[in-house]
Amino acid sequence: METDDAQRVLPFQLQFDKPLASQIKLAEWNPEKDLLAMVTEDSKLLLHRFNWQRLWTISPGRSITSLCWQPDGKAIAVGLEDGAVSLHDVENGKLLRSLKSHAVAVVCLNWEEDAQQIKGDSGSMTTYEDRTSRFLPPAPRVPRIQGLVSGDAGFMDDSEDSFQELSSSSQQRFNILCSGDRDGIICLSIFGIFPIGKINIHTCHVPSSHIDQQVKCQLLNASIYKVALSKDLCRLIVMCSGELVKNEEESENWQMAGHGMHGSHCLVLDTSIFWNRKNELHQVAQQASNIEELTEVIRASLSIMSKQWSDAMNTFHEKFDSLSNLIIDHGNLTNQDNSTDTFLTLFQFFFFILFCELISSFYVGLDSSSQEEFLSLLGGSRTSPPVHQFLVNSLGEVGVKRVSKVVCGAGKELQLIFLNHLQPAAEIIGFRMGELRGLSRWRARYQSIGLDETLISNAAEKVGMIIVQVEWFMTLLSSVVLQFSNFFNWLLKCIRLLMSEPSDQLLPYNSELVVIFLKFLYDQDPVRQLLESSDADHIIEIDVETMQRVKELVQFGGFSDCGYLQRTLAKQFHQMESSFKEAFLMPFTSISKKIVCMDLLPLFPLPASPVSLAVPMSVSYYEDASQAAVSYQQSCQGRFVDYVSFQVPDDSFSNISNCVAIIRGFTHDSIAIKNGYTSLEALLLCLPDGYHCVDLSLYKESQIVLLLNETTTTSESSGDACMMIVQATDLPFVSISRSTCMDSWKLHELKECIIHLQLENEKVRSIPHFVVAPLAVSSSRGVACIFAARKRALVYILEEDEDEVSEAE
Repeated sequence: METDDAQRVLPFQLQFDKPLASQIKLAEWNPEKDLLAMVTEDSKLLLHRFNWQRLWTISPGRSITSLCWQPDGKAIAVGLEDGAVSLHDVENGKLLRSLKSHAVAVVCLNWEEDAQQIKGDSGSMTTYEDRTSRFLPPAPRVPRIQGLVSGDAGFMDDSEDSFQELSSSSQQRFNILCSGDRDGIICLSIFGIFPIGKINIHTCHVPSSHIDQQVKCQLLNASIYKVALSKDLCRLIVMCSGELVKNEEESENWQMAGHGMHGSHCLVLDTSIFWNRKNELHQVAQQASNIEELTEVIRASLSIMSKQWSDAMNTFHEKFDSLSNLIIDHGNLTNQDNSTDTFLTLFQFFFFILFCELISSFYVGLDSSSQEEFLSLLGGSRTSPPVHQFLVNSLGEVGVKRVSKVVCGAGKELQLIFLNHLQPAAEIIGFRMGELRGLSRWRARYQSIGLDETLISNAAEKVGMIIVQVEWFMTLLSSVVLQFSNFFNWLLKCIRLLMSEPSDQLLPYNSELVVIFLKFLYDQDPVRQLLESSDADHIIEIDVETMQRVKELVQFGGFSDCGYLQRTLAKQFHQMESSFKEAFLMPFTSISKKIVCMDLLPLFPLPASPVSLAVPMSVSYYEDASQAAVSYQQSCQGRFVDYVSFQVPDDSFSNISNCVAIIRGFTHDSIAIKNGYTSLEALLLCLPDGYHCVDLSLYKESQIVLLLNETTTTSESSGDACMMIVQATDLPFVSISRSTCMDSWKLHELKECIIHLQLENEKVRSIPHFVVAPLAVSSSRGVACIFAARKRALVYILEEDEDEVSEAE
């Protein structure tokens, strides 16, 4: 270990050296807090404080391939091998949302927010007010009932305030989450939850020159390694590998002729649509993401309601189906004179008694007293011994009360879910779709981002239909629950009569409702039919007069689809959800088409079939001091200059070895250069003799942090390493051409001007360990975490204490 005296004179202070239970493959510092997220080799995600106190550990069950923090540090995005991106809460690691945007492993993530709002320029900052809270109560959460699961829809397991913050984007700075996979696909989402674009770099055409001819090139078999969105959201840098060939029509001939360039390339994509239409996109994403969340509330509500009601009905039929079978097998109804035998089912038996009662009441004029006389038949000689034994002993009064509690209790639970979740969710969706419908009619601003008025209007109509269906369902449910309760009250009185016990204290019942129940509800379940989703279209019968009135309402602005009353609630919900997907797919498609490739730099060649590419690389953006006074409104490129740094593989060029390349100004186009921005420049840094690069990271103020290992080490059990910081702005950059030539790599232009680094001339800290990637550097906190091969973590303070250093000198 290093002594205290050595620490005082060294440029970086060692904060602590801690052992690790498992080797780390990914690590990222929280941008706002002293927190370090790490991924172990067995894909466990750990979160540690700066003092190395562990806050939580989660295991997603799949291999973690990338990691990235939300700009405000409140959530972390995790890329998985199956193509999913999951968002987790910083406080407890709870899953907030999971998006399946890719088909293969997500190898890189980048989450960037609008730098203009970071600057706090209140004069140009646009605030968007979500008016929903002014007219409607707070949005409901997904219902959670013990023992019931609504299904895995990619949402969190329980209600947390953090997810509300994630979806309530009106309170957030506008930000974009970018993800790239091994198949060359880039996905973009606003606030990490609303997909807004998808780019396949294989289809990106790049202007190029070949033998004084302008041609278009494209990449084949491309794989992405890193993506980085600029702080003004106008440019997206993509580091990738692939075969650079002419356009698709002639690519085959070029490959046969050997003109393809297989290697590592750097692309810049034009994403200025995010800058030019960020206010419009903010509003659409705000409404759409909340609609998606509320749609999940409705889906979960229907699922839970269907499960609860189905369980209650199973309990009901489990008891009464056996009684029906018992009557069929043993229920010989004997007249008082024993001259006639009648075989009746339970339905027929109950219905027969009540029918006689109703007929008697209708024709003879008997009222309640006559009803008691007819109901007494159930406890007299008309009941066979098996039925009597079942009603009195097997089922009994306790059994009836138990079934009544289950069925009526389920009905009340359904009513509570309706009032607290289903109904308010549908109403808020209707309000938000109305907001979007109003925005879609502002065609000058919203048509360019794909907000289609026809599709939005169709979706708004589907919401109106679901609101009507929900109200109708509540009316039906209330009626069914009432009739079940009435039936159980009547049945309890029958059992009391069979047992010759007084029934005065029992609740009254309505005999007409009992008849209706036995005729329409005993062996049918209209509630279940409305809730359950079935492939077969179940048509609800509507009387002719009602259908005629619905058709007449079309002339007065009613729903153009007149058949919505004939659809079940589940079917109507699926149609509404499909209309949402269709409407929100248009902005996604429109934005995707507007993102094009502006430029490409062929960096260095690679073997034809590389096993794996583990080249250290880093991309960052810094404020250009020379353009600090330039107004944000003059150029979407703002005040920032890009830096791209990477290690050059030794086998790529015969005359370039053990070098690190730095390129800057790649995202600046010709117009920006004329306005005084940095042109495309680059340089090569030759590492000190006896060292090779393990990892690197661009640090603040245009600095680069290099992590180096001794090359003379024979094994990981011995040898030292060092960490070096180089000030890039002090280096003599060389201008290089922008044209993409099919026969030359850009680094060839720098082979004559390589800068050799010397340990004694730079800020260097010796590390008494053999180190491994990754290198985790925090620009906001000024710290770096280094991982040793012997499973140790070393945290260094990169910011020097000038007073302490001066005293030491």
